[in-house]
Amino acid sequence: MSTLAHVFEASGLSTIVFASMREVAEKMSPPRTLYCEFPLGRPLGKPADAAFQRDVLQRGIDLLEATEPVLETYPEIIESEDTPLACAMPPRYDPALPAAVDEAQGLRAAYDRAFASRGVTSVGRAIDADEVPAALDVLHQWSKGASWKEVPLPGKNTVAVCHDIRSYYEEAALELATSPAPGGRAAEVWFHDETEAGKTLMAARRELKEQDAPFPFWFYMAPAHI
Repeated sequence: MSTLAHVFEASGLSTIVFASMREVAEKMSPPRTLYCEFPLGRPLGKPADAAFQRDVLQRGIDLLEATEPVLETYPEIIESEDTPLACAMPPRYDPALPAAVDEAQGLRAAYDRAFASRGVTSVGRAIDADEVPAALDVLHQWSKGASWKEVPLPGKNTVAVCHDIRSYYEEAALELATSPAPGGRAAEVWFHDETEAGKTLMAARRELKEQDAPFPFWFYMAPAHI
């Protein structure tokens, strides 16, 4: 964003950068920067808090009055929260299915409610919601040693498919969550630590590595820090 700010400024457009990494902003020196010490992925701080988000935006807009390069710091710090999202999962319906597949099917109603209320979804890079259980079935087979060459994944792109699965789960979970504004990594931690889908995905990832699958094919199925 800092680099783009210089490009836009050179074309005569005034810019404001909302920076989450102060060191980068200091090095790149965009003309107007508001440094916000918020969790990554939350540039306006608090989800579902319109007043807080409006204040962040207004402080950024106020920087347009500066006559020389300026780097201001937003006065409130929001710490990253790694406590898993509090979410009541639906009961198992068909114990004959792999646990992750049964779990995903049980979350469909919550996902549909979330989609209906928001009108948008992040699911769809490679597969849609209808294909999530089938994709998890393939990941389950991979985790048990099936060859990734012989058992193809719907959507084919492992990174995009795993993104769609996580998005499906997180959107459904936010519909079921007891907290309206979970911490920055709460949904991510919940998915990988608390759900059958997350455990299946990570087990498949480990198995692909053991099978010497190409590096990008398995590595980015999950965030690099996990």
